[in-house]
Amino acid sequence: MRVSRLFTPMHLAAGKHIELDDENAHYVRTVLRLKKDAEIILFNGAGGEYLCAVAEVSQKTVQIAINKWLDRSVESPLLVTLGLGISRGDRMDFSVQKAVELGVNHMTPLLTERCVVQFKGEKKPQRLLHWQKIVQHAAEQSGRTTLPELTDIEYLQQWVSKQKGLKVFLDPYAELTLPDINPIDMQVTLLTGPEGGFSDQEREIAKVAGFIPVRLGSRILRTETASLAVLAAVQMLWGDFSIRGQKVKTDV
Repeated sequence: MRVSRLFTPMHLAAGKHIELDDENAHYVRTVLRLKKDAEIILFNGAGGEYLCAVAEVSQKTVQIAINKWLDRSVESPLLVTLGLGISRGDRMDFSVQKAVELGVNHMTPLLTERCVVQFKGEKKPQRLLHWQKIVQHAAEQSGRTTLPELTDIEYLQQWVSKQKGLKVFLDPYAELTLPDINPIDMQVTLLTGPEGGFSDQEREIAKVAGFIPVRLGSRILRTETASLAVLAAVQMLWGDFSIRGQKVKTDV
């Protein structure tokens, strides 16, 4: 039976008892419906995780006994930063969720010329909080013990000027493909566009900032497909999806 995992920002240590915050307590009590002595895993993003047990569960409180620290990591050796052009609604949610599952380390939602999403009043911090919750839940589900960083929404022009190392942006009309380049110190920064792609001016801005245009095959991909495809591709080439050095079995 699979043991449920929860992220908490609290300090964790073996032998300690903690009281869960209201949101996690509600999830344990109402969604998971865990009873006293049920096992649960907690992690706080600092690396590793803790095997715990429910010590008390009631309408007022959920108490957790932290039993054992587990030295466990599922992180890729490739450090990936992603600048993600903001798309509408579920497409953006899907892209953020799957980027976490595919091992992204740092992610920034980007405002671009063809971005159709408008942020007025309190919508910007609300939307960022919404995406941060998606990051958290995706990390819980995928078994990650470190929490990917989701930084504040930025304009593309500001973001590209601050990036270092191997920098790549997706362009269906580019001549180079990913196998033509290599990461620098096992780090790569990826830039993917919104619906409608990048404008000509944005392509030039990215190039001036040192970003290399790269195409993924001969087909034009939707924004949510492109970000997933490039993340899977770099993990296959340089990260923990890699099959280099392994003998691929074939049917005879």
